[in-house]
Amino acid sequence: MRILLVEDDEKLNKTLVFKLEKEGFTVDACYDGEEACFYGENNIYDIILLDRMLPNMEGTKVLTYLRKNRITTPVILLTALGTLSDKVTGLDLGADDYLVKPFAFEELLARIRCICRRPQTLSNDDILTVSDITWYNQEGRLSGPSGNCTLSKREAALLETFLRRKNQTLSRSILLLKVWGPDSDVEEGNLDNYIHFIRRRLKGVGSRLQIKTIRGIGYCLKDLND
Repeated sequence: MRILLVEDDEKLNKTLVFKLEKEGFTVDACYDGEEACFYGENNIYDIILLDRMLPNMEGTKVLTYLRKNRITTPVILLTALGTLSDKVTGLDLGADDYLVKPFAFEELLARIRCICRRPQTLSNDDILTVSDITWYNQEGRLSGPSGNCTLSKREAALLETFLRRKNQTLSRSILLLKVWGPDSDVEEGNLDNYIHFIRRRLKGVGSRLQIKTIRGIGYCLKDLND
């Protein structure tokens, strides 16, 4: 599991990174709000641990920015602001949980485990609609203006990654990490093959969505009508 930790207290930041990595997590760490936005937009995380009081951009503004840009990664707010109104504000802005400082590391782990146990559904009925296509996760079926098709498990993982991040440029390394996992020795040529497969699937169902190559960086799912 990959975690983004955003905490401006250097000592606490390093302590949490050490303890989380000891528990087997992969952790990217940063210290201010602007960095958090950059990391959140350009990487794929399973959970974001977000301090509320940050330099350059306050934590709730980071949260608003990420949600506005369709970053749906679960967020746990870490903050010393523990009043009811503070908690309500954070949750209403899109946080998934709220942990008041100082906290025990064991409680943080428990909250991470709790989020991990939640069903990773695309919507209430495990259905995701983006632009002119609908992805039925349980059936492994893609539906568009011209018909339907089924996808392999790997194709489905790649398509879902793009659908969840429409208009977001995803690097090749991030796509390999998300679809094949951190311990895979898959060759990059395999990614090119699966990009070709997904492009063919989208064309086959008559979608106006296209995967654009961003030279030197990666790929981006675009709607031709946007």
